[in-house]
Amino acid sequence: MTGSGPHAVPPGPADGTGGASPPRVSVVIPNYNYAKTLPLCLESLRRQTLPPFEIIVSDDASTDGSADVAERFGCRVLRATANQGVSAARNAGAAAARGDILFFLDSDEALSPRSLENAVRLLAEDPGLGCVHGVIAPEPLVDDGPVEWYRTLHAHHWRLKGVGPTPTAFFAAAAVPRHVFEEVGPFHPALRDSEDVEYSERLSARYRILLTAQVEAAHDEEHRLGAMLREQFRRAQYLLPFAAAHRRRPGALRANSMAGVVAALFTVASLPAVAVPHLAVLPLLGLVAFACADLPLLRFVRRRRGAGFLPLFVGLHLLVNLQIALGAATGWLRSKVDRDFGAPPGLRPQGDGTPPARRTARLASCEHTEGGAG
Repeated sequence: MTGSGPHAVPPGPADGTGGASPPRVSVVIPNYNYAKTLPLCLESLRRQTLPPFEIIVSDDASTDGSADVAERFGCRVLRATANQGVSAARNAGAAAARGDILFFLDSDEALSPRSLENAVRLLAEDPGLGCVHGVIAPEPLVDDGPVEWYRTLHAHHWRLKGVGPTPTAFFAAAAVPRHVFEEVGPFHPALRDSEDVEYSERLSARYRILLTAQVEAAHDEEHRLGAMLREQFRRAQYLLPFAAAHRRRPGALRANSMAGVVAALFTVASLPAVAVPHLAVLPLLGLVAFACADLPLLRFVRRRRGAGFLPLFVGLHLLVNLQIALGAATGWLRSKVDRDFGAPPGLRPQGDGTPPARRTARLASCEHTEGGAG
């Protein structure tokens, strides 16, 4: 990986508490073909009330010219010679950073103006915090239509509902003191999915994690229905063999309830019953149960987008929960055939003596579509 360009922004001003400068914040941005949103991401850093000490764009062998975009903004750009995934890109950026605090920011997100300042303050107020991460804004970074609005509203709601101490960290917009990152270690480079879950397990064993609405980022969500559903299915395959244990921990963040997933599956499975007069009500009952599984979410959507958007939202949400059910079932079956499917690399021993490196190679082949790196 090669680097070029100066760091973008000089150290911040005095903090008004006796002339001492605040901690130096190194913003680390993994990037893979995000020329569409990277300028918006970098512009948001120019508007921060606490300017970053440096902005490092760790480019994961992009082919769309986005690394050149970062250089035009004056960022320090690290160029990978081959695509390695979001974990490797974050690790490269962190290794090159010189600040006291690492702020990981995905290249398809734009921070609200006080986010860096608030993150630094929260870390300073509680030395036991190992990570402060933020919520998704209720409006999309780029408005590409109703599917994106569905994704954005849902993401905002479930993260906002989880604000407070949690064992879960999401590194799309997250601040970590350098000494904490060095103690916990880098992201596992083989993971292109669920890397947040694996890192959260290591981090929460040593430090507290805080999800806060004082750090907020507008996100450019997936806006194509087919791509969105395929992404949900792919990720859900790791739910049971990889992430289920973490989800059961007190305070762990959950995007969807198990009741909603079961109700969605029942609704679709009972559709053939409409041909039988005394069973025709079953799909309707399933749909009612599905809606009741998260009434606060539907009330929130109605407030933000109006009652006219609700039917479309419920329909999309039903399809997503169905994909989660199908993906989780597929992942469970795959884990029965391949005992290493979904295993955190190096954490599950193998009876046949197969080394962990071979196990991680399988995980490295998973496609990654979120997080600013490929």
